[in-house]
Order: sequence, then structure tokens, then C-alpha cells
Amino acid sequence: MSPIDREEAARQAARELLDPAYETESLPDRIYRWVMQFLGDLIDAATGGGSAGGIIASVVIVLIILGVIVLISWQLRRSARKNAPETGALFGERAMSAAEHRQAAERLAGEGQWTPAVQERLRAIARDLEERALVDGMPGRTADELAAEAAVSLPGFADELAAAARSFDDVTYGGVPGTRDAYTRMAGLDDRVSQARPVPIVSPASAAPGASPWPGSGGAS
Repeated sequence: MSPIDREEAARQAARELLDPAYETESLPDRIYRWVMQFLGDLIDAATGGGSAGGIIASVVIVLIILGVIVLISWQLRRSARKNAPETGALFGERAMSAAEHRQAAERLAGEGQWTPAVQERLRAIARDLEERALVDGMPGRTADELAAEAAVSLPGFADELAAAARSFDDVTYGGVPGTRDAYTRMAGLDDRVSQARPVPIVSPASAAPGASPWPGSGGAS
């Protein structure tokens, strides 16, 4: 069997697809049947044709198989990127205030949806700290980054904030279901953090020995 050139393959495909005998067959089924027939012809050429035709047919078969592999791999990577969670980002696309996050958390908790309730409560903590200028409003901040930055102004809450960040990551990315207890702890931390006063920032000059802690309070009278 001689190898099939491009023009001949196109003519065969057109005849096959327009065959009245297959008017009731769907177009995808026709294409699939033609492709399988075309591959069968190539295999016949590779096994029964001359040396030149067999080599050409074999090369075409290999190229088709490689193309299918590349297409499948690309589709799998695309699906993985689409379905993969964000890389630790704390907030979603819509900007909400701390009060709005708390309202959402309470509503979700009332419905027994503990996982999103825990998430919204930590977002309330984060937004409250931003609104009070205790942390920077950094886009894409992770829960761990929030806890580390907030601990500078609220060192007394450092351990609890770190634990809250781990709880958020567990329910968001670790597959750990939220619970009533986890939400209660998060809500209690939110209440206390929202009322906490940050520690004063001590500058190097005021920390020096003998320096006056307040401007104008030192010196001889």
C-alpha cells in the first residue's frame, strides 16, 4: 500500500464525512471514525508497504501519538491550575470590612458551616488590624504573614495569632473540617484583639540610657 499524502487524505475525509449513509451519525462520531480509519491505514502502510512508505507512515504515527500526549498533558496542567487553591492568600477577590466579615462569620456559624465561618472570622481579625493601621494592607498576604506582622504590635497575642493562622490554613488548604470549638476560639480571639491596645513603639533615641521617655519631660527646671 502506498503512503497517503495530504491531499488524498483530505479527499478521503471529505468523502467520508459527506457520505449520505452517515447522515444520522453525529459529527464527532464521524470524525472519530475517520481518524481511527486513517490511523489504521497508516499502520497498514507501516507494516505492509515499501520501506520508504513504511518509514513515512511510522513517523506520522509517532508524531500523532506525541501530539496527543502533549495535548493531554496541557489539558491536565490547565485543569490543575484552574482547580488549585490560591497560594495561601487570606482574602478573596471582594474587599469587605471587618464588620462585614464578622457578620458573614456569624451567619455561617448559625448555619453550622464551621469551615467558612472560621475563615471569615480570621479575615475579620486581619481586616480589623488593617483598619487600625496595626498591619499594612498588603495584597495577597497569607495567614502566617498576618500573624507574624501583628505580633509586632500585639506581642501578647503572638502565640494565639500563630495558632489562628494554622487553624485557617488547616481548614482552607489542609482538608481539616472546621468545628464549633475552632470557631469559638477564633471568635474569642477576634473580640479580644479588636479591644487590645498596641504596645508603644520605642525609638532607639528614647531607649538610650538617661533619655527622657516623653518629649519635654526631662531637663533641669
